[in-house]
Amino acid sequence: MEFRTQLAKMRRAKSDGPGADIKTPPNLHDQPALALLSPLARLYIYALHGCVCEVVFTAAWNWYYTRDRRLSGYTSLWALLIYSSAIFIMEFISAKLHQRHCPLLLRLAVYILFIYLWEFSWGFMLRLLQACPWDYSDFRYNLIGLVTLEYAVPWALAAFLAEQHVIKNTLKIRMDGELMLSR
Repeated sequence: MEFRTQLAKMRRAKSDGPGADIKTPPNLHDQPALALLSPLARLYIYALHGCVCEVVFTAAWNWYYTRDRRLSGYTSLWALLIYSSAIFIMEFISAKLHQRHCPLLLRLAVYILFIYLWEFSWGFMLRLLQACPWDYSDFRYNLIGLVTLEYAVPWALAAFLAEQHVIKNTLKIRMDGELMLSR
């Protein structure tokens, strides 16, 4: 309905003579600058991505070993902090590695090392609080139950997805600067 009203106004303006009530498109230079998402918004996106991936991974892992068709996955609220901060830091690591033109395999190796250090650090701290939601003690190649080498390939895949899709696309999102300031 509104489109028809606008169309009718434009037709009337044309019939009234040149320049009568015609709205010209705004000048591109008058548009407000679009700003990168705030760090808090990026942390939010990264937290959601990490938790969703963990639920999917645990559901697939459990299905593989139990054939349980319910595909029940799970995570912990601690994962929000762990994944958001890890991917946020990976954002800066990725930028540095790309500046140095590092090949993909080297970047993945750096990411995996970072992920293992991050997981071990969080796990150690959470274990001190008796709140660590994971225990890899049953895995053959584990380090005090906090990290396991059996997850190297899934972590490499997660790092690849984070770099190539999550970080890259999150950094493409722009917000109207005036919208951000008015809130």
